[in-house]
Formats: sequence, C-alpha cells, structure tokens
Amino acid sequence: MTHAPEADGERLRAALPAPDDAVMSRLHSRLAAQAGAAGILDVAYRTLDSPVGSLLLAATEKGLVRVAFAVQDHTLALRQLAERVSPRVLRAPARLDEASRQLDEYFAGRRRLFDLPLDWQLSRAFRRDALARLPEIAYGHTASYAQVAAAAGSPRAVRAVGTACATNPLPLVVPCHRVIRSDGSMGRYAGGTGAKRFLLDLESAA
Repeated sequence: MTHAPEADGERLRAALPAPDDAVMSRLHSRLAAQAGAAGILDVAYRTLDSPVGSLLLAATEKGLVRVAFAVQDHTLALRQLAERVSPRVLRAPARLDEASRQLDEYFAGRRRLFDLPLDWQLSRAFRRDALARLPEIAYGHTASYAQVAAAAGSPRAVRAVGTACATNPLPLVVPCHRVIRSDGSMGRYAGGTGAKRFLLDLESAA
C-alpha cells in the first residue's frame, strides 16, 4: 500500500518538535549580530511600546532613519524602507537601544531634547529644510506653519511646510507635533490628532 506524498509530509511535520521561542530569539539575535559585523545590516528596526501606541524605530549606520506610528502601518513602513533605503532590513533591536531609551525618557517627562544621530535620506529639498527648523521650537511651545516657512527661508511656502510635517520620517524626535495652524487649531498629524494632543499636553504640563 502506497501513501500520498501529502500525507507523508503531514506526518513528518507532526513529528517535528514545536518551535522553542527562546531558541529562535537567540538564533535571530546571533543572525543580527553577524549581519552587523559583516556590514550587511543596512537597516535595523525594532518596535517600542509608548503612550501613543506601538512605534516602529529604524536606523541605518548613519543614524535614526524612520519613526512610524502604528496607524501608519509598520509593515508598509518596512516595505518602504526596503524600497527607498535598502532591501537588507532586519529586526535588530540593539542598534535602537539609545533611541528607545531617550524616547522612554521623553514620555516619562525626563527628557526635553533628543541627542541622536539622524539619517535624513528620506526627506529632501525644501521638506528637509523645513523639518530641520523644527527642533528650534522649544519644548512646551508651538509655532505656526507660516512661522516655520519663514524660518526656512520661504515665507509663502506654508502649504509645503504642511506637506513636510505630514511626511516627516522622524516624528517625535523631529517635533512636527509642535507645528499648529495660525488660528491655534492643531491641524493634522501622522500619528492622529489624539496623539498630537497627548504630546502637546505632555510638554505643556512640564
């Protein structure tokens, strides 16, 4: 009597031991370390739980390249990193340890300025110029889109500043949440208006 190949395959799979999460984690960590040592870990990433939801953090060897909110779809963000930066993307939390620590301190109210190397390659031309002005907005303060446009050297480029903030690849660290409309209303935010309100309240309370 012969057995169908599919049935034999099912029996073999059933006989295999269940995956050991601890072993898999160690193997993954070893892979990440070896990839980094070999210089082939172009983009490392990890997730971080925060009061505004899960954050995706990604970094190249140059510095932090992406911060994404859960509402922006982490899977999509990773796909975009693979397309725009490098296909060699791997979960390797160690490279993001310092960024994670500083973000934790920020949410705990113990940090007002971030001191991290940044990789700006996902933002170019005027958008990058506008975003580069945002850290000048002091913790606990806000500025209008028009004020940021003027600071970036293009007073009439108010809409372009809005686009720069909406496409900011490094929210929180590059504080686009501090940019509001001239009438005092919050305006839109990549992490959602609830997240923007939380961040502004967090800073104003301090």
